[in-house]
Amino acid sequence: MQTQNVTENAVTVIFGQPVHRGVEADFLAWQYEVNDAASGYPGFVGAEVAGPNAAHSDWVVIYRFDSVANLHAWLDSSTRQALLAIGSQYFDGTPTQQIIGGAPSATDQLVTVVVTHRVESDDVEEFLAWQERLRLAESKLAGYRGTELFRPVEGTQDEWTAMYRFENVSDLEAWLASDERTQLLEEGKKFQDFRQRTLDNSFGSWFAFDDEGNQVPPPSDIKTSFAVWVGIYPTAMMIMIALSPLHLPVWLGILMGNLCSSFILTFVSMPFYANRLLKRFLWPPADEPASRANLRGAAIVAASLLFWAVLFYFVASFWNLP
Repeated sequence: MQTQNVTENAVTVIFGQPVHRGVEADFLAWQYEVNDAASGYPGFVGAEVAGPNAAHSDWVVIYRFDSVANLHAWLDSSTRQALLAIGSQYFDGTPTQQIIGGAPSATDQLVTVVVTHRVESDDVEEFLAWQERLRLAESKLAGYRGTELFRPVEGTQDEWTAMYRFENVSDLEAWLASDERTQLLEEGKKFQDFRQRTLDNSFGSWFAFDDEGNQVPPPSDIKTSFAVWVGIYPTAMMIMIALSPLHLPVWLGILMGNLCSSFILTFVSMPFYANRLLKRFLWPPADEPASRANLRGAAIVAASLLFWAVLFYFVASFWNLP
């Protein structure tokens, strides 16, 4: 069974939050306020928010702390309780909570299924053998990218948590609907009292590593969006300038531009420009207040985009751009 090399005391909590339709924007604004409050508590490592997609209908919120004690200090805090009282108006049902004794892998940027099982102590060996059969079956499928199994956290989490990663939703759904999985579930029907949740990440491996190649926890969705904006603007403009002498029709120019920008963003702009420029914004030091890191990041984003905009303005003044 594949496992992670993580700090022994690291802990992650995953919330599934059903949200009323039509209030998503208000919910998201409230959720970022909650995340900002969490960032001020000792041991906070990071937070992520993932919206509904084809694989799951709930909003998924993930918090990482360096220890169970610090996690509970946040979960039980009066600050969080007051914010939950405000946010309850957005929930269309009861949120779910899963605590994992170890942070999900920083390479976990694909589609991930999180399944929790309650297992009696006498059944642990049988459960592990059954999980191994599941893993072996999954490993033969297209798009399979790995499995991790987390033991219960004493006094905090009574359930075993299994995480299965696939390259995309289609590959995941092929496994979930397969006859082999149905047969294996029948073999393990003793453990069918489980909960299942699907997570994903929109920006692939762009934010799985820092500028020195070390694996790091992915930043929040709003930070990754700003980083992509910083990387994509100069990339797209340079490609437009390079292709303009060819006088391609619009449909072909956009097709070629998108192809070039995909490769340049993945291999050049994001790892060697945007991520390095925004390093302290994307992955601020643990002892730095979140507000300071965010203000500095906003200033760098604005300054870099202003620089490129002015540069391309002067380029356009003597280059006949479309």
